[in-house]
Amino acid sequence: MLRVTIHHVSGLEGCWAVLRMGHRRGPSDLRRFHTSASAGSSLIPQADDFAERHIGPRRHDQEKMLSMLGFKSLDELTDAAVPENIRLGRDLEVDQPLGEHAVIERIRYISEKNEIWRSYIGMGYHNCRVPHSILRNIFENPGWTTQYTPYQPEVAQGRLESLLNYQTLVTDLTGLPVANASLLDEGTAAAEAVALAFRQNKRRKVYLSDKLHPQTLAVVQTRAIPLGLEVLIGNIADIDFSNRDACAVLFQYPDTEGTITDFSEIIQNAQTNGTMVVCATDLLALTILQPPGEMGIDVAVGTSQRLGVPLGYGGPHAGFFACKSPLVRLMPGRMIGSYQVLRGGFGWDANGKESYRLALQTREQHIRRDKATSNICTAQALLANMSAMFAVYHGPHGLRNIANRIHNAAIILKRGLEDAGHIVENQFFFDTMKVNATLATSEIRMRAQQKEINLRYFRDETVGIALDETVEKQDLDDLFWVFNCRNTTADKVTKHLGEQALPPEHLSNTQFKRTSEFLTHPIFNTHHSETQLVRYMKILENKDVSLVHSMIPLGSCTMKLNSSTEMMPCSFPHFTEIHPFVPQEQALGYRLLFEELEKDLCEITGYDKISFQPNSGAQGEYAGLRAIMSYLDARGEGHRNVCLIPTSAHGTNPASAQMAGMKVEPVNVDKDGSIDMGHLVGKIKKHEKQLACLMITYPSTNGVFEDNVKDVCQMVHDAGGQVYLDGANMNAQVGLCRPGDIGSDVSHLNLHKTFCIPHGGGGPGMGPIGVKRHLEPYLPSHPIIDPMALMQKRARSFGVVSAAPYGSAAILPISWAYVKMMGPKGLRKATQVAILNANYMAKRLEKDYKVLYRGSNGLVAHEFILDMREFKKTAGIEATDIAKRLQDYGFHAPTMSWPVAGSLMVEPTESEDKGELDMFCDAMLLIRQEIRDLEEGRSDPKCNPLNMSPHPLVTVASSTWDRPYTREQAAFPAAFIRPESKWWPTVGRIDDIYGDRNLVCTCPPMEAYTSPYDQ
Repeated sequence: MLRVTIHHVSGLEGCWAVLRMGHRRGPSDLRRFHTSASAGSSLIPQADDFAERHIGPRRHDQEKMLSMLGFKSLDELTDAAVPENIRLGRDLEVDQPLGEHAVIERIRYISEKNEIWRSYIGMGYHNCRVPHSILRNIFENPGWTTQYTPYQPEVAQGRLESLLNYQTLVTDLTGLPVANASLLDEGTAAAEAVALAFRQNKRRKVYLSDKLHPQTLAVVQTRAIPLGLEVLIGNIADIDFSNRDACAVLFQYPDTEGTITDFSEIIQNAQTNGTMVVCATDLLALTILQPPGEMGIDVAVGTSQRLGVPLGYGGPHAGFFACKSPLVRLMPGRMIGSYQVLRGGFGWDANGKESYRLALQTREQHIRRDKATSNICTAQALLANMSAMFAVYHGPHGLRNIANRIHNAAIILKRGLEDAGHIVENQFFFDTMKVNATLATSEIRMRAQQKEINLRYFRDETVGIALDETVEKQDLDDLFWVFNCRNTTADKVTKHLGEQALPPEHLSNTQFKRTSEFLTHPIFNTHHSETQLVRYMKILENKDVSLVHSMIPLGSCTMKLNSSTEMMPCSFPHFTEIHPFVPQEQALGYRLLFEELEKDLCEITGYDKISFQPNSGAQGEYAGLRAIMSYLDARGEGHRNVCLIPTSAHGTNPASAQMAGMKVEPVNVDKDGSIDMGHLVGKIKKHEKQLACLMITYPSTNGVFEDNVKDVCQMVHDAGGQVYLDGANMNAQVGLCRPGDIGSDVSHLNLHKTFCIPHGGGGPGMGPIGVKRHLEPYLPSHPIIDPMALMQKRARSFGVVSAAPYGSAAILPISWAYVKMMGPKGLRKATQVAILNANYMAKRLEKDYKVLYRGSNGLVAHEFILDMREFKKTAGIEATDIAKRLQDYGFHAPTMSWPVAGSLMVEPTESEDKGELDMFCDAMLLIRQEIRDLEEGRSDPKCNPLNMSPHPLVTVASSTWDRPYTREQAAFPAAFIRPESKWWPTVGRIDDIYGDRNLVCTCPPMEAYTSPYDQ
C-alpha cells in the first residue's frame, strides 16, 4: 500500500495541497464517495436508505397521522406550520446520501489521513491504555451513551452510582472533601475555580503561575475579562499577598514543564491574607504525590483523561473540580448526592433503600438564571464514567503501579540523558522533564521526525518530554537515539540504577511522597477481574432508562436516534490516538473532517463560518456573545452591553450573557407563548443606545413558529444590536428554514441534539457556533493550534473558550456521518416528521390535557407543552407525580416544569415510530383516568398509584401489600406492559428535600456498603 510522507511540506496550505492529492487509494480519488446513490451501477444499486431507517414512522403510518391532522402530505403540514416568509424554498445543497457501508469506508479513509506518531508532548494530554472491556461496554454501548441527564433519579441509579464513584475517585486522590460529577475540561475547570473565588471574596485581582499549561492560561484570561478581573501572570513565589486584593492564586502541580515545587509558603501567605488557592493537578500523579488537600489548597482542578479516556485530538474528556466543604454551594456543575438516614441506615427512597440523586439543583441556571453559579449545563458524564470504571478495574494498587511504572521510566530517561551530557532542568518530577540538550533543537526535531516522535519544543530551545503508561523499553531507546545518547539503552540505565535502592530524584525519597491511603472503599477493591467488572457495568446499566428501552420525550433536548454507523468512527484509532497539539500535517484527516462538516453546517444554517471550539451548548452561547461584544467594541461601540432575553428562554441564556459581561433585560411573553411585542419595543427604545443583542430561541421555547421573527430581528438590527438565535430547537428548522436567513447573526448548534451526538447520560456535548461574515474575525482562537491562523491580520479573536483547539473533536464524525447519510431530502424529511410526530401526539392528547401554546394555524412545532397545574386543585396531583408514574409504564418523563412551572414539555423527535408514540399517548391517557379516579373519589387521596409511584420490583413482589390498589395496577397498568419486557425502576420515589439537607457526595461508608450482587 502506497504511503506518502509529508514532513517536508511547510504551512497549512501546503498540507492541504498534499491532502487533496490523496495518498491511500491512488487514482480512485474522493469523487467516488460523492457519487449520488441513484447514479450507481444499474446491476448493483448503491444502498441509500439510511434516512428511512433513521425516521421512525413508516410511510403508511405517516399517511394515517397526516390524515388525522387534516393534511395530505408532509409538505402541506410544514407549509402550514412554518411561516412563509422564512421558508428556504429549495433543497439543501449538501451531498446526495451515502449508504452506511460507503460512509464507513469514506470516514475510515479520512481518519487514515491522520498519522499516529508517538506523542510525548504532555500539557495535560497523555496517551493511555483504555481497557477493552470499558471501551466495548461503556464507550461503544448505547445502554450507556443514550441516557439523559439524571434529573429523574429513579430511572438513573446506575450512572448516578458510577458518577458517585467518580466523585469519590477525585476526592480521594485530591484529598479534598467534595467534588462534582465532572466539568468540560481542565482549562474551563480552572476558569470556573477563579470565578468561584471572585464570587466568594469579591476581589478583582487574580495571580496565575507562568508555569500553567498555556491553554489553561488562555481560557482563564479570556473568562476573566468580562468579570472585570485583573490578571497577573508570573513567578508566584514573588507575590506579595499583603495588599489583600487578590481573589485567587492559581498554579500547576506538577507544572507544565514537569517540575514539582513546594508551594507550602505560598499557600500559607495567600490564605493568611484571604486569597483562595487553586491548584491544577494530575490525578494519576497524585497516587504517589502528596495530594493538594493535605497541602491546604482550597480548590483542585484538572482532567481525568489519562484515566482510561482516549486522546481524541483534545476531547471529549472529563474535567474535575474538588474543593473544601464550605464552598460546596458555590461549586459549578452537577454533583451526585447520597445521604444517610439519621438512625444509621444508609440512603433512602420511599422504601428506605439506598439511593442517589443530583444534589443542590437549586444552583442550576433554569432556576437562578443570570445569578446562576455558572452557565455550565452539559458535563462529561460518559467520560467520567469511563474514568470511574478505570479506577474500579485497577483499584488503588493498580493505579499506583501504573504511576510508579511511568515515574520509573522517567527516571531511567533522565539518567540516560544526563549520562550523555544533556541537562535535565527538573529537580523533582513525576513523568515530564525539560531538557537543555547539547544538540541543536533543529537536529533533535529532525531525528524525532525520523522516529515519528512528537516532543514539546520551547521557545528557549529546550525540549519537553512527557511519558505515559504506554511507554516501553523500546520507546526509551528511541528517545535516547533522538537525543544522540550513543551506547545508551534503557536496559543499561536500569542496570545502573538497580545498584541503588531508590535514586535521589525518586518521589519516594522526597517530601512530596504521598503517605495517605486512597480508594479504600470496597467498590475499588472488588471488581479487578474482567468478569467482575463486566457484570458490575451491566448491573448499573440495567438500572437506567435509555433509548435502548423506550422513547425519551424530553422537550428541548431532542433524544433522537444515535445510529451505530454514526458512532463507529469514534473508536477508530486514527481518530482516538491523536494528541491535540501535534503538528497540523499529522492531523490532515481531522482537517478534512472539519472542512466538510463546516461546509455542510454553513449550508444548513445560512451562516458563513463555523467554530468547533465550544464543547457544550452553554460554551457556544458564551462564545457567540463574546464574539458580538468584540465586534461592537471594534466598531467603537463597546458601551453596548444590554442583552434582551425572553423570560421563556433556557436558563443558560441569561447565565451566559452575565458571564460575557452583559446586563440582562428580560422580555415578557404573551399568553400564547410568543414574545410580547409591546414589551420588546419598549425595551429596545429604552436601551437603544446600550443594546448589544437579543437572544431568542426559534421555534420559540414554547414550541411555536412565531410569524414575526424576521420583524423582531430587523427591529434589533435597526437599533444597532445583534441577534443571537439559540440553536436548541434546530431540529425543527433543518431543510425548512435557516437562522442565517431569518436575520440572526450567530447561533450555537447543539450537535448532541439535532445532529445525533448522544447525550451520554449528561455529556459529552458539542456546541459549535455559526456566524455571519462580519463576526468571523472574532471567533475563538487558541495559543497552540490556532483555528484563526489562516485569517492572519483579519483575526481579532476575543480569546479561548475550551482547552482544546477544536473542542471535543473526536465526536464530530457522528454529526458528519449523519449529514452524509441523510442527504438533502432526508434532512428535510427528518424535520418534517419531527413536526408531524409532535402534532400527532398533541392531537391525541388535547381532549384530556391542555396544550398550552400553538402557532397561528393551530399547530405546534417539534415539541409542545402540556399544562398539569389544574390537577393540583382537582386531585392533589402535580407534574412530579405524573413524571414518576410514567416510570411504571417504562417511559422517561418529558421535561418537567420548564419553561412553564407545573407543565410537561414533550418532544418525540423523528426517530420514534407511530407504535412508540401511541404507547406513550396511551400511558398519558391512562394516567389521566387515574387522575379522574381521584377527582371523582374512586381512589384514596393519599395512597394511590400516582402518589406512590414509581413501583420498584422489591415493592411489588413484597410479601406484604397493604395498598388499596392492586399489584397489577401498580406494575402493569397498560396492556403493552408485559412481564418479559418490562423495565423496572430499582428504587421508589426519592426525597429530594431530605437529600439536600443531608448531603453525602462520596461512596457510602463501608459499614453501610452492600455489594451490587446483594442488592
